[in-house]
Amino acid sequence: MTVTSTIRIERWAPEPRVLGKEIAMLGEVLRACVQAGASVSFILPFSHDDANSFWRSKVFPGVESGLCRVLVARSEGRILGTVQLDLATPPNQPHRAEVRKLLVHPNVRRQGIARALMVEIEQQAREAGRDLLTLDTTTGGFAESLYRSLGYVTVGVIPRYSLKVDSPALDPTTVMYKSLV
Repeated sequence: MTVTSTIRIERWAPEPRVLGKEIAMLGEVLRACVQAGASVSFILPFSHDDANSFWRSKVFPGVESGLCRVLVARSEGRILGTVQLDLATPPNQPHRAEVRKLLVHPNVRRQGIARALMVEIEQQAREAGRDLLTLDTTTGGFAESLYRSLGYVTVGVIPRYSLKVDSPALDPTTVMYKSLV
């Protein structure tokens, strides 16, 4: 997979007639990222069906309800990357949202797609009236330095947080936040 045209970042709101195709593209990005070692809640083996089920059963209902915003990065109609903004916060946290599942297909990384997705997800947060973003990321993973470069502040590290993608070993996670005010 190579990028041959301009990349567009857009809010994901698929029409029913293309939902299956869209979920398949998102599923392929997720599966490729997990296969490449991304610690994004899944472990190997991880099938196309597992990936598609995640989008259809876990993410799409939140998009339909308005409690989750999903952005996609597209080139020539193909989805190359994605990020989510979870707006389902408790009543005492209406100012906050959580950034989840920043994913860029391994074949098109290092082209600014993740940065562009993050810049736009911050704009989506502002539009939703949220001015504090939180996230967690694998300590020392590929995304941690990106988040720091975008102004996210490390709160701390939780040791032994999650299983590695491909072994029973446990990885730490770094908890971060960014104020948008």
